[in-house]
Amino acid sequence: MDGVLSINKPPGLTSHDVVAQVRHILQQRRVGHTGTLDPFATGVLVTLVGRATRLAQFLSGMEKEYEAVIRLGYATDTGDITGKPVRDNEEDLAPAGKATSASSQRWSKEEIEAALESLRGEIDQVPPMYSAKKQGGRKLYELARRGEEVERKPVRVCIYEFEAINLASTSTAELLKDNRDGTFDFEVRVACSAGTYVRTLAEDFGKRLGVGAHLAELRRTRVGDFHVDEAQTLEQLKVHFAEESLGKILHKPDEALARLPFVELSADDVRRVQNGLPVKVSKAAWNDGEQVRMRDEHGNLIAVAAFKTAEGSLHPRVVIARDET
Repeated sequence: MDGVLSINKPPGLTSHDVVAQVRHILQQRRVGHTGTLDPFATGVLVTLVGRATRLAQFLSGMEKEYEAVIRLGYATDTGDITGKPVRDNEEDLAPAGKATSASSQRWSKEEIEAALESLRGEIDQVPPMYSAKKQGGRKLYELARRGEEVERKPVRVCIYEFEAINLASTSTAELLKDNRDGTFDFEVRVACSAGTYVRTLAEDFGKRLGVGAHLAELRRTRVGDFHVDEAQTLEQLKVHFAEESLGKILHKPDEALARLPFVELSADDVRRVQNGLPVKVSKAAWNDGEQVRMRDEHGNLIAVAAFKTAEGSLHPRVVIARDET
């Protein structure tokens, strides 16, 4: 069983928990995922099964879309609703876990749009301490839980879209939901490059408005071509497995890499590639180093290769289908 699943992660489970459940349901040891979702978050978790786990490096860099609720009123030490309130700024942040008496009248619609606009395009983000990013061989969240904070280098990311979900709103009051406790919720949609921390984006948005902020909700709605409307719940996955209908939801490895160009191999070239040998190509229109799918005459993915212009050949980087003879 080899392929790619789009799982709709429920709240409360870690990405590792989801992978463990998929292993159990499919009775398959080789299962992985292409991008972590925080436990409180929901939505698309692209899951790789069998030999498709070798494709993680090609799928983990896909752009992503989210729907999120940014809560204005105070920041937290994790950048999301699971953390403890912090007091970086006495005027903006809450003492003893209570929100400040922020008012939606503090910001005009134009100011909110300006804050959004300032965070679109290529920006530098400092990874949050509560993240799985490694530094010195240790995950940052492990250090954070020990009360340690280390200097992190900014990472360049791209925010393709960052906008209010309720675009038709004509006033600040319509854009911001008053929680009646001194906080306001702002619903946004984000399309971004891989490696973007939406929690950090929420915090930076609050800073633009001069108020503490954190993520109250986060839902990943798309990863590359995998949309949440097509994602399967774990319960649905159990049903498909029991009914032997996994073929309806399991994307073939070749389908999962549909954005990459492809070349069809002869039977002889298939054997060469299965042994890790390069294949000469003629009149190739690919760029040097470009990744290319290598398929057999039946459309099955054999390998992913890198094109070398100087040699006019494709060099297999990851071989999916080995010669079983």
